[in-house]
Amino acid sequence: MSNSRSDLTRNSAADPRRPDDHFDARPQSAAPVNQPKLGFVGWLRWAWRQLTSMRTALVLLLLLAIAAIPGSIFPQRMANPNGVTQWERDNPDLFPIVDALQLFDVYSSAWFSAIYLLLFVSLIGCILPRTKHHLAALKARPPRTPARLSRLADFRSQTLAAEPAKAIDAAEKRLKKQGYRVERYDAGGTLSVSAERGYLRETGNLLFHASLVGILVAVGLGGQFAYTGQSVIIEGTTFVNSLLNYSSMNKGRLVPDDALAPYSMTLDSFDVSYVPYGQNGAGQAGDFSANVTVREPDGSAEEGAVRVNHPLRVHGDAIYLLGNGYAPTITVRDADGEVVFRDSVPFLPQDDNLTSAGVVKVPDGLEEQLGLVGFFYPTQAELSTGAMTSAYADLYNPVLSLRAYVGDLGIDDGTPRSVYTLEADGMEEIAGGDAEAESLELSPGQTVELPGGRGSVTFEDETPSDADIDEVGYTESVKRFASLQVHHDASTGWVLTFAILLVGGLITALLVPRRRLWVKVTPEGDDGARVEYAGLARGEDPAIRRAVDELAEQHEKDLRG
Repeated sequence: MSNSRSDLTRNSAADPRRPDDHFDARPQSAAPVNQPKLGFVGWLRWAWRQLTSMRTALVLLLLLAIAAIPGSIFPQRMANPNGVTQWERDNPDLFPIVDALQLFDVYSSAWFSAIYLLLFVSLIGCILPRTKHHLAALKARPPRTPARLSRLADFRSQTLAAEPAKAIDAAEKRLKKQGYRVERYDAGGTLSVSAERGYLRETGNLLFHASLVGILVAVGLGGQFAYTGQSVIIEGTTFVNSLLNYSSMNKGRLVPDDALAPYSMTLDSFDVSYVPYGQNGAGQAGDFSANVTVREPDGSAEEGAVRVNHPLRVHGDAIYLLGNGYAPTITVRDADGEVVFRDSVPFLPQDDNLTSAGVVKVPDGLEEQLGLVGFFYPTQAELSTGAMTSAYADLYNPVLSLRAYVGDLGIDDGTPRSVYTLEADGMEEIAGGDAEAESLELSPGQTVELPGGRGSVTFEDETPSDADIDEVGYTESVKRFASLQVHHDASTGWVLTFAILLVGGLITALLVPRRRLWVKVTPEGDDGARVEYAGLARGEDPAIRRAVDELAEQHEKDLRG
């Protein structure tokens, strides 16, 4: 065994075709092979090549799509701050964990931004060298005709009664007519034409990736100059486009404080149609329309409407309708009958029939601060359990139910508090719940006394004096509110342009085949020529064989004239 191993080693070492570092070509006593060390620069070069590979770009693009999924599952602070507040109220224990993971701010989170930036760098590093190579290929001549075309899979030959020069001229003319770049070659009396086309495929591929980079840049830079704000406007009230009048505002870092266009907007009315009660789908909304009047600083006014998926455009701002609901007008008086609070309070819808929850806070005017928490039922009905609900979204039997608390509202220390929640800890419940007095139930125009002679609460009837009341008692006794979003983003045009280019580039890259065709003419006899045709496709091209056959047939017809 030992002698056999020595002979093998000796024979292998003597074989000049075997590498010196082959495992059986080195003596057993030789030192082990030392692999070269990459070093810091080498590892950086390796990491850069991995990052700028097309495979990595595709993986990052997939990760970006997956990372955007939580943005459609959880409400986002920028688009729906009220939804975040409601989610916190419904999931108080889980909210801190979800918030720490930035799932309410997905598109500005650290992990989403990291994927976004890596994808941007990967695409840039991939596109630049490919573009350079593509430009060089466009300038290069078609490759020389292979010596043995018959070795190619898609090959055909025939003998034609034509002069070689005339045959090659006809082939060149035919290939140019088909849109090929051609180059003639002459090798020892054998004439040939080399033709290629399909570089538009790579152009479309590069356009696709460059457009994707353009979208990333437009979205990234556009976000720095964009702003989005939300505001709740009640019928008959006016919204002035200033930072103070937004309930929430998210703006890019490069947006100055004076970027908001000076205009005001009054919600004249909110129209909504429902499927009539008693029909299939009763209560389902058919259409929403927030009818507004926009006024300019010079006093000019223009009427408009904000509908679902039909935003109103004002000075480059797109005004969207996010939601709507009822805003009962509530008046609180002290024991002497003096008004200490009067306002139309938005109640947030809780179901499709607009059973709505709201909070009223009265910090001044009474001996103790007063908090009212309750529900508004547009069409009050009673469940089998005795609880109240709304059976229809329109105002057929509006009822307001309130629980009353007195004590410290927690707003005097300067701590921000949500207007839609009441911190009742430490407050005394005087009506409803565990209190001796029952909850306050009011219909439009009705007044009830607060327990202990603390004053009274009135649910105001907002029905106009000249309004008509239909046969079922429907009135417009409660104002409505519209939740509007004002969005300004000058990059939307660029994003649309790049998106169109992206789709065009993708379609081009998928539909344009990349192929090469060759025609070789060899003299045969006195008046004949042997003509060889061959094709080679880059990638999958099931039509390449048909292209070779059609070229041969059309070439023969051209020569026959």
